Amino acid sequence: MLSIIQAAGWPIWPLLMCSVVGLALVIERSLSLRSSRILPPTLLDEVMAVSRTSLPAMDVVNKLEGNSVLGQVLATGLRAVIVEPRITEQSLRLSFESAGRAAAQQLDRYLNALGTIAAAAPLLGLLGTVVGMIEIFGSQAPTGAANPAALAHGISVALYNTAFGLIIAIPALMLYRYFRGRVEQHVLSLEQAAERLVPHLMRFAVRSAASPS
Repeated sequence: MLSIIQAAGWPIWPLLMCSVVGLALVIERSLSLRSSRILPPTLLDEVMAVSRTSLPAMDVVNKLEGNSVLGQVLATGLRAVIVEPRITEQSLRLSFESAGRAAAQQLDRYLNALGTIAAAAPLLGLLGTVVGMIEIFGSQAPTGAANPAALAHGISVALYNTAFGLIIAIPALMLYRYFRGRVEQHVLSLEQAAERLVPHLMRFAVRSAASPS
């Protein structure tokens, strides 16, 4: 591997840096986008069971917020009803939408960087190819005699960098698309959970609004 890197010349170093950063992003996103960390399967049912007869205390809501991304969204709705007992359904939905946008931004974290690596790696490989071609033409003597060592080095730079660029770009693009699909699936599940909780919470809002002052 070291001999390949040496043969590829200096253009290989940006590609190696992209590969290291891309691998770190893939590992981080693989751990962060696990369903158990984003959408615990029983959390919504537990929240609805706890709030079946009355709203939970604020410390319970704060604990829920730290549970997961779904917990953050559900805690936003609970907190909105606790703080404003006469809240309207439209205002409650707006609170959920705001929490959903924040959750989507959190889930999208680092994906743009991974997509940038997938797009930039072939261009960096092309840069190495151009550098190699320049070295090939530069090795030609004015008399037309070629320098075999310089010619071989130029070919190595051109081919190795092109190959490294594709090796990095293809998996990065595939994983970027995969993570993007996971994020969209999680966001849809968050929206469905919030939709289920809205009528459940509005029972307390209507009851508070109907009670005499």
